[in-house]
Amino acid sequence: MADLDSEVPPLPPRYRFRDLLLGDQGWQSDDRVQVEFYMNENTFKERLKLFFIKNQRSSLRIRLFNFSLKLLSCFLYIIRVLLDDPTQGFGCKELNRSCSNQNYTPGTIDWSPIIWVNRSLPLWGLQVSVALISLFETLLLSYLSYKGNIWEQILRIPFLLEIINAVPFIITIFWPVLRNLFIPVFLNCWLAKHALENMINDLHRAIQRTQSAMFNQVLILISTLLCLIFTCICGIQHLERAGNRLTLFDSLYFCIVTFSTVGFGDVTPKIWPSKLLVVIMICVALVVLPIQFEQLAYLWMERQKSGGNYSRHRAQTEKHVVLCVSSLKIDLLMDFLNEFYAHPRLQDYYVVILCPTEMDAQVRRVLQIPMWSQRVIYLQGSALKDQDLLRAKMDDAEACFILSSRCEVDRTAADHQTILRAWAVKDFAPNCPLYVQILKPENKFHIKFADHVVCEEEFKYAMLALNCICPATSTLITLLVHTSRGQTAPWEAFRQLTGTKQTLNRDSQQSSEQWQKMYGRCSGNEVYHINLEESTFFAEYEGKSFTYASFHAHKKFGVCLIGVRKEDNKNILLNPGPRYIMSSTDICFYINITKEENSAFKKQEKHRKKHESKLSYHGASRLPVHSIIASMGTVAIDLQDAGCRTSSGPTLALPSEGGKEGRRPSIAPVLEVADSSSLQTCDLLSDQSEDETTPSDDEVSAGIEYAKGYPPYSPYIGSSPTFCHLLHEKVPFCCLRLDKGCQHNYYEDAKAYGFKNKLIIVAAETAGNGLYNFIVPLRAYYRPKKELNPIVLLLDNPPDMHFLDAICWFPMVYYMVGSIDNLDDLLRCGVTFAANMVVVDKESTMSAEEDYMADAKTIVNVQTLFRLFSSLSIITELTHPANMRFMQFRAKDCYSLALSKLEKKEREKGSNLAFMFRLPFAAGRVFSISMLDTLLYQSFVKDYMISITRLLLGLDTTPGSGFLCSMKITEEDLWIRTYARLYQKLCSSTGDIPIGVYRTESQKLTTSESGEMASQSQISISVEEWEDTKDTKEQTSYRSNHRNSTSSDQSDHPLLRRKSMQWARRLSRRVPRHSGKTAEKISQQRMNLYRRSERQELAELVKNRMKHLGLSPAGYDEMNDHQNTLSYILINPSPDTRLELNDIVYLIRPDPLAYVPNTAPSQKDSFCNTVGQDTREETQL
Repeated sequence: MADLDSEVPPLPPRYRFRDLLLGDQGWQSDDRVQVEFYMNENTFKERLKLFFIKNQRSSLRIRLFNFSLKLLSCFLYIIRVLLDDPTQGFGCKELNRSCSNQNYTPGTIDWSPIIWVNRSLPLWGLQVSVALISLFETLLLSYLSYKGNIWEQILRIPFLLEIINAVPFIITIFWPVLRNLFIPVFLNCWLAKHALENMINDLHRAIQRTQSAMFNQVLILISTLLCLIFTCICGIQHLERAGNRLTLFDSLYFCIVTFSTVGFGDVTPKIWPSKLLVVIMICVALVVLPIQFEQLAYLWMERQKSGGNYSRHRAQTEKHVVLCVSSLKIDLLMDFLNEFYAHPRLQDYYVVILCPTEMDAQVRRVLQIPMWSQRVIYLQGSALKDQDLLRAKMDDAEACFILSSRCEVDRTAADHQTILRAWAVKDFAPNCPLYVQILKPENKFHIKFADHVVCEEEFKYAMLALNCICPATSTLITLLVHTSRGQTAPWEAFRQLTGTKQTLNRDSQQSSEQWQKMYGRCSGNEVYHINLEESTFFAEYEGKSFTYASFHAHKKFGVCLIGVRKEDNKNILLNPGPRYIMSSTDICFYINITKEENSAFKKQEKHRKKHESKLSYHGASRLPVHSIIASMGTVAIDLQDAGCRTSSGPTLALPSEGGKEGRRPSIAPVLEVADSSSLQTCDLLSDQSEDETTPSDDEVSAGIEYAKGYPPYSPYIGSSPTFCHLLHEKVPFCCLRLDKGCQHNYYEDAKAYGFKNKLIIVAAETAGNGLYNFIVPLRAYYRPKKELNPIVLLLDNPPDMHFLDAICWFPMVYYMVGSIDNLDDLLRCGVTFAANMVVVDKESTMSAEEDYMADAKTIVNVQTLFRLFSSLSIITELTHPANMRFMQFRAKDCYSLALSKLEKKEREKGSNLAFMFRLPFAAGRVFSISMLDTLLYQSFVKDYMISITRLLLGLDTTPGSGFLCSMKITEEDLWIRTYARLYQKLCSSTGDIPIGVYRTESQKLTTSESGEMASQSQISISVEEWEDTKDTKEQTSYRSNHRNSTSSDQSDHPLLRRKSMQWARRLSRRVPRHSGKTAEKISQQRMNLYRRSERQELAELVKNRMKHLGLSPAGYDEMNDHQNTLSYILINPSPDTRLELNDIVYLIRPDPLAYVPNTAPSQKDSFCNTVGQDTREETQL
C-alpha cells in the first residue's frame, strides 16, 4: 500500500490547496519562455524609419525643416546674384587664363561669365553647409525608403536635382579652384515645391482633418507657376550675363511680359542659349499649366457637386441647422425652406443640407436664387461618416432634421437607413437636438432617444380614421400645422377667371366666391402658447375654470383656448374641463391668427360694440374681418339652468320659455368656478341612455356584449395604450374573413351580416402595423356603442397572424382579400351601403420613373369608384399633393378650371398651400402624408405641436386630457343662431370647446357649365311637344337652383326619363319625314340622350354584377351624388358667424374618466381595467 502511495506523483502547484492559500509560488519555477513581439521594429533602420517617415508629427517636422533648407538655398542664390558683378572674371587667374584680354568676333559668346561667378567666402560656406545637410537627408531618406530596387531611388527627379545642387558644392571643399563655379542652385525651388506637398499631406494627417483636394490642387498650381517663373528669371538672368547683362528685375519683367503673351519687345534675349531657354520654358508652361488647370477645373466642378465645407468660424458665429436626407427632391426642399423660414426669428439661420446623392438640376437652379443661395448650403456626403458630419459642423448645429425617403419601394430598408443616420448623429454630436421622421411604427422604438419623432404611418392612419367620423380632420390638422397669414383668394381675379358676378340671393347667402374669403381667412389660424401670468388674453382668468377662461377669451379677443400645461408637468391637457382651475404658472395653448406678442390691443366705444353686434346678425355678407383685436358683440344671457344632458337626442335642446313668446331663447352663463352640483349634472359618465346601459334585444339574441379596456395585444413596440371597446373573447381568425363562411357563421358578404350602421371600408395593399392605428380611434371608449361602424379591410395581400392577433379583440372588424380595381370584390365587401371608403396609397406604386406618376393607378381607380358609386364618400391618400387636382376630375367643369388657374397664381406668389382652394382638399376628401412634413419642421419653434397633434388624433391618451369629436347642427339647433352662442351653450353645459366648423354648401354653376348641363338635361323637341317638356324644364331649373340639391343629372328625375322615352318613340316613327336641318337636330338630340343615359348604363352594370354574385341590388343608390356641393373648414371663426343647417362643429370634449370619483363602483364588469359604463357621443345640452 505504501508502494502504491509512493508511486502517485504529487499535484502540480496550481492544484494544491496550500498554494491556493499562500499564493502560487511554484509558477516561478515553471518552464515558461518570455516572448517579445515586434522585434523587427527595434532595429536601427526601423527606428529611423519610425522617426522620419511613419510618425506623423516627427515626419512633419522633418519635412518642414527640409522645406526651409530649400527656401534658404534659393534665398542665398538671390543674394549671390545681387552681390555678383558680371564684368569681373573670377576663376580665370587660378586657371592661368587672361579673361580680360580675350577678343571675340561678332556672333561668338563669352562663356566665362556663364561658367564662373563671384561667390564670397562666407556665402560659399553657408551654401556648402546647406548642401551637406540636404544631401545627407536625401541619402538617409532614400536608404529608409529602399525596397530592393536601387535604380528606382536613383532615377527619381527629386534625387537627381539634389545631386546636381549639392554634390558640386561638396567637390569645392576638396578642390578650391572650383569654388566660383556656377551651380544652378535656383533649381532647389522645385525641391521646395515637392517638400511643400509632402508637408501639407503630413499636416492633414497629424491634425486628423479631411484633406481638401481642392486646396492641394490650388497649392500645386500656384507653386508650379511660381517655380516656372523663378526658374525662367534666374536662368535668363544668368545666361544674359554674356549678353545684355540683365538684372533680376529686368528678368522678372521679361518673364511676366512673355508669359502673359503681351510681348512689348523692349527687353529681349541676345544670345542663343537664353533664347533656347525661353523656348523650353514656354513649351514646358504650355504642357504643364493646362494639365494643372484642367485638374483644378475638374476639382472645382466636383466641389460644386459635393458642396465643400461649412467653416468652423461660421459655425461658431452663426446659427445653422442640418437637414439629412437620402435623396433631395425639389418639393421636399421647398416645403422645408418655406415652412422653416416662415418664422421671423429663424431668418438669420443657415440650412446645411447633407445628402449622399448629387444635386439635381432643379435643386441647383433653386439654390441659385439669391433668397436661398445666401442661406442654404448643399454638402454631398453621408451622415454615417464622421468626416462629412465634421464638414457640416454637426456638433455646433442648433438642430438636425433626419427625413426618410418615402418613395422607396422597401420602406423598411428606408427606415433602417434613417435609424443608422440618427445613431451616427447622436454618437458624433450627443448634444445636438434630433428631429426624426420614421415611416413604420414598429421601428419607432429604435429612435426613442430623439427629441422629436414623427411616425408617418401612425399619423396617416389615425387621421384617415378620424376623417370617417369627423369630416375633413386631415384638412383641419394640415391647416393648423402650416404657417400661413390667412390666404384669401383674390376675388376679382377669380371672378374674371370664372366669368361670373357676385350676387346675393334674397336669403343673403354667400356667393360661390365668398366661401373662399372665409375659408382662406380662417386658414391662417395656428396653435400658439403663452404663460398665463404674462398674457393679456388669459391673465384675468387666474383662479377661474378652464371653460370660463376659454369662452370669455373667445368672446373678448376671438382666441380659442384649447389646452394647458402645468409648470411641474410635461403633459399637455386638451380641454381639462370645468373642474380645472387656471393657475398663474400654467402654459396656455390657444388657436389664433397670430400670437399675442405680435398683437396690438385697441379699445373701442361701447356704442360701437353694440352697433357691430346688431350688424353681425344681418347675414354672412357683413361678417367683420377676423383679427386679434376684433370686438365681439355680447349675447343675451338669462341666469337659468339649461339641463346638461337630456334623452331627447343629439341636439342642442331648446329651453322652455315660460314668459314672453317672442323672446329669444336664452343660454345659461358659464360659471367662473363650477360647483359640485353642476358638475354632477354634467358628468359625462353618470347620465347613461337606456340603450347604453341595457343591451338591446338584438344584442342579447346575438350574444354580443362589449367590454371596455386596453387591448391585450399590440402589433408593435411603442404604441400608446388606448382605452377601447373590446370583446370579452377574441374572435377566431376564420370569423374575421368577411367573404368566406366558416363553422361559426355562414356569411359570405357584408349584406348577410345585417349591420345596423354603415360600413367603413379601408382599401390597402398590406395589413401593416400602422393599420392598427386606424382601428383604435374608431373603437375608443368614448365612442358610443350604438354608433360604432363596422370596419372592413380590403387588402391586396393576406394579413399576417400577428396582425390578426391584434385586431381579433375589437368588435365588428373584418378583412377581405381583394382590390379596388375589381368590381366583384367591391360589391362583396359592401361598398353599396358603406358610409366611407378610405383608399390608402400603395407602397409598391410610390416610386415611379416620373415622380408624379406614382399616383396614377390610385387616381384612376378612385375616379372609377366615383363614377360607379356616386353617393359614396371616398377619402384618398396620394403621394404627391399636386395630384389632388385630378381627384373627381371633370374636364368641362369651368369652376374647377378657374380654381386651377387660381392655384397657379398662388404658387407663383410663393404660397405654402397653393392647393388649399382645391375642392377635394377643402372638403377633406384627399390627403397626402407629405403635408405633415411641416409638423416636424414646426416643432423646432413649437416643441408642443407633435404632442397636441397626437392628442387630437387619439394616438396618445393623457389622463384628464380631452379628445376630438364632432356634432351636427340640425333644424332643432338653429335657435342658437351664432357661433358665440354655441360656444357659450357648450361651455355652460357639457364643457365642450368648439374649435371650428365644417360647412357644406351648394355649388353654383357658372354660365358655361349651366349651359352644358342644360344641353344634357333639357330636351328640345318640336313645337307641338313644347308643352310636354315645359314642366320638365321648370323642374330641372328648380332642382339645379335648390340649395340642398345634390345632382343635376336628368336620370334623377323619373318625369324626365319618361318624357325622353316618349320623345324617342315618337322620333323613331317620324324619321322619314324630317328634312336636313331636322335630321341634324335629331342627331344632336340623340347625342344628348346618349350622354344622359351614361349613368344609367353604369347603374345597370353594377346591378347586373350584383345579381351575378347573388347579391340583392335593392340597396344600390344609383343617383345620390354630391357633385354640386362644396365643403370647407372654418377654423376658429369669428363669434358672430351664423350657424347654418348641417354644419358640423369640431369639439374638444373633456375626458369622461376625469369626472368619475375614485370610489365610484363600476356598474358592470369589464375587461382589462374597464371603467363603468359607456359614454354618450351625442351633445345634449
